Amino acid sequence: MRQLILVRHAKSSWDNPELDDFDRPLNKRGKRDAPFMAILLAEKKVKPDLILSSPAVRTKLTAIEIAKKLGIDKDKIIWNEKIYLASSSKLLKILTGIDDKVRSVMLIGHNPGLTDLQNYLCKEEIDNIPTCGIVCMRTQKDWKSITSKDFELVFFDYPKKYFKKS
Repeated sequence: MRQLILVRHAKSSWDNPELDDFDRPLNKRGKRDAPFMAILLAEKKVKPDLILSSPAVRTKLTAIEIAKKLGIDKDKIIWNEKIYLASSSKLLKILTGIDDKVRSVMLIGHNPGLTDLQNYLCKEEIDNIPTCGIVCMRTQKDWKSITSKDFELVFFDYPKKYFKKS
């Protein structure tokens, strides 16, 4: 059994319009949501063997917060530049290259690639993975053999289920 956890970065700040997209930090809501969602993951006993993350600032901050709450050393996170704004096909290529000894992978990235990947891989489709949204799914296939609709949805969670619009 393989488990894939897709996490879209928490809400980022647009306070500085001159800041490059890659360098945008989390805003107030993002700083609230990342630890909150990480606690929900811990309560669900979700602890990946491997965390792959885009190195963009907002994704890095999300990954570090989640890893901290799950008791995973931040040195165990792999920062992969290919994840930054990647298409679903590029993300799939990254996943199919994972060693099959790894049972559970968390991929932290960006839309639309993450939502497109989820809809390609999973039998149950989702309209949109919102900021700090988490999709957990499972398959019997090895990483190198995964393809369309091989995964079943375990859960889909996101901050707006718990907080009023802010």
